[in-house]
Amino acid sequence: MPNVKIYVDHGVLAARATEIQAMLPALRTALCRELSVDISACQLAVIGVTGLPDQPLANVEYQYLLTPQRTRDRITAASTVFRQIVAAATGTHTAVRADALDPATYVALK
Repeated sequence: MPNVKIYVDHGVLAARATEIQAMLPALRTALCRELSVDISACQLAVIGVTGLPDQPLANVEYQYLLTPQRTRDRITAASTVFRQIVAAATGTHTAVRADALDPATYVALK
């Protein structure tokens, strides 16, 4: 864990596909560093979307397992780092949403 979905407007994705693809390893490295996880725990996906014109053209949503070290302040700081990385690649304002999962009930079959 973390499970990261990066929703990008189809127009932005078409125009910046090379930059977005090149950004993924750096984002994964940042996820590992900021959330203290191994590379094997990360799952990233870029998904092209059609949204409304008044919404951000890039949106990062990620889930992480709740631990005592992953405080609201820590997750906010990490999300800021992730936002900067994705915004640089997409060239557009990027929204970030983080959702904590309960490790006692989380199940992953890989």
